Amino acid sequence: MSNSSSITQFLLLAFADTRELQLLHFWLFLGIYLAALLGNGLIIATIACDHRLHTPMYFFLFNLSLLDLGSISSTLPKSMANSLWDTRAISYLGCAAQVFFFLFLIVGEYFLLTVMAYDRYVAICKPLHYGTLLGRRACVHMAAAAWGSGFVNALLHTANTFSLPLCQGNAVDQFFCELPQILKLSCSDSYLRKAGLLVLAFSLSSGCFVFIVLSYVQIFRAVLRIPSGQGRLKAFSMCIPHLAVVSLFISTSMFAYLKPPSSMEESPSLDLLVAFLYSVLPPAVNPIIYSMRNKELKGALKKLIQSFVFQQR
Repeated sequence: MSNSSSITQFLLLAFADTRELQLLHFWLFLGIYLAALLGNGLIIATIACDHRLHTPMYFFLFNLSLLDLGSISSTLPKSMANSLWDTRAISYLGCAAQVFFFLFLIVGEYFLLTVMAYDRYVAICKPLHYGTLLGRRACVHMAAAAWGSGFVNALLHTANTFSLPLCQGNAVDQFFCELPQILKLSCSDSYLRKAGLLVLAFSLSSGCFVFIVLSYVQIFRAVLRIPSGQGRLKAFSMCIPHLAVVSLFISTSMFAYLKPPSSMEESPSLDLLVAFLYSVLPPAVNPIIYSMRNKELKGALKKLIQSFVFQQR
């Protein structure tokens, strides 16, 4: 039996035993990572450089892209490096840092998605009060609350998790240091401490979920009262991408964090798929879902690229 004081490193999940498949995993994750960096980086640069996009909706999208960049950067690079160098090791402090930053950014993103649901609710249900309810100061405060909530949650969970005695070895059955997998290594007598923070996390996530659902109930009621078919289509096209990402994010995250520990041992491949869906897929596809159908953002992006090309000439 080992404890946390004697553990100096953890062993992450190896995707494959053969060198060829390890390199395939490296190149696959590298392609996804570069696509996420490019997509989110372009959104950040476009919104920052075009003053016409300095509105609440694009301000929240700017913050979402920052969170996406951070969350995918906290998991994929280490996994790619391990596959490239044929190792599974991650240091104890490196694992703690990975848990903290991933939770910080992923929880912050969840709170920001809740704020974005409120933005859509005000835009569609209370358009005459949009400038008052979502002024510059209010937007900054809401974004800061999302980032701050992620930071506090990550600090509490990381401090609690890595203060627990670890009695079940150091092998993490995931490609990054995921909180449920670390908790699985802890001693059984720490159940109450684990349950307390899980209840807190469940309460906060449930509150956000209920708020999003109620917001969209009001949104769809308002949209169905719009007499113009084109107006209804425009409103739906603004809401459905956000709703699709929220649904994917919530369903996979709840499955990963709220399922009983016994199911983890029965379906490790399913755990891997779920972790990929909620940690890797959203940062990679969010730029496409949120912006590539947006004519205003596409026009600003085209203008930014053209100005860069002409400067190089």
